[in-house]
Amino acid sequence: MATSSDAPHLPRSAPIEAYGKGGFAFADMSHRGSLLCLPDAIWAWQVTKPADIDEYSLSRIFKAANSIDTLIVGTGTEVWMPPRGLREALRAVHVVLDAMQTGPAIRTYNVMLGERRRVAAALIAVP
Repeated sequence: MATSSDAPHLPRSAPIEAYGKGGFAFADMSHRGSLLCLPDAIWAWQVTKPADIDEYSLSRIFKAANSIDTLIVGTGTEVWMPPRGLREALRAVHVVLDAMQTGPAIRTYNVMLGERRRVAAALIAVP
């Protein structure tokens, strides 16, 4: 039996329909907390601030790297410069990292998803 961290909220990708108040709405569902959106599923993500973003917190991205070209990181309301080591680790698996606040990240993710691009998103929830 899968634990909650082993089971996705949705076993496919979907556009993010709304965000705020500490959560997100997508595919007629809602989730409180941060999200990790991969091409094959949407997962809860335990990150609450950009300083927590590292290879461990992005392990699902690294495992799915062969199906991802771009990772959009939504940093909540903060501006974040990804550490060089993380950017290089993603580059080594051919994933480009693009970090921005969560609102613009959702809009960018939705456009790229609509274009059927190989995109993933790591989105920190905003109040």
